[in-house]
Amino acid sequence: MAMATRPVTVNDVLDGHVVLDLESFDRIYLNGYVPNLQVGGQVVNFLTHRGFPIPSPALLEQNGIRFRHAVETYAQANGIPWVRFAKGDRKLDVMRPHLDRLARQGGTGVAAIGVAQEFQRVFTGTTQRAAEGGAPHFSYAKADRRVTAYYFYLLDEAFGPAFVKICAYFPYPVKIWCNGHEYAKRAATRAGISFTELANGFAATNDPVGLQRICEGLGPGAIRVFCERWWSRLPLLGLAALSGLGVVVLTTSNLLQPIRSAMTVAGIVGQAASSSRIAGSTGSTFDPRALRW
Repeated sequence: MAMATRPVTVNDVLDGHVVLDLESFDRIYLNGYVPNLQVGGQVVNFLTHRGFPIPSPALLEQNGIRFRHAVETYAQANGIPWVRFAKGDRKLDVMRPHLDRLARQGGTGVAAIGVAQEFQRVFTGTTQRAAEGGAPHFSYAKADRRVTAYYFYLLDEAFGPAFVKICAYFPYPVKIWCNGHEYAKRAATRAGISFTELANGFAATNDPVGLQRICEGLGPGAIRVFCERWWSRLPLLGLAALSGLGVVVLTTSNLLQPIRSAMTVAGIVGQAASSSRIAGSTGSTFDPRALRW
């Protein structure tokens, strides 16, 4: 008997057994920053253009204190649980009971605020004393410092569970996490498409074409709406101080690719990064001056 010369592939094994083949974004991570605040000279320009003739590092600390106070006041005024993460905590596991509670209530909004001490790339100021009683000089440089970071864990109308992380120190770097599968589940429900869900995906649907169309519709526009919705709701006084600089850029740290999931009649799920990606899905740019701070 002749031996097969071609190796058997996963596609060969699944051929004829796949009941649902779907491409969708899975977890999406975005990093936010202000392009005009990347070097020390831009910090000096930022402070002087805001009406401070002396660009002292104390001004940055004052703004950070106001920001931290605003977050604490926001949590107290809205009855939002305040959670301090311990070293080694799996943050989503800690926050899951709060997300589940809000979901059972049928609500949307901030489920809990997590507080962590993390290393972030932030600006540090240096004061250079002038000789013979002259005016001091200030300079700024980026360095890794252990600072406070706030995690706003929330249930969004369109994306479901997500978080917005804001560093409490200048220039207030941002990180956002949301999930494409959760987005697709909610969009499918609104469209009247029935489906059997997995913890992070789909097992079956009565309209594979319609569900795939929904997955393909997730792009920069939907993410932009998500960002603007929460910029207008969260107490982001730190970011508000940056609004005169023009734009906040949101980018992915890696190439953002949809995940291809295959569900077989035996219930086996195979996942792999697709060779294609939705054009333009790696970033979103918007003007914060148009938002309600």
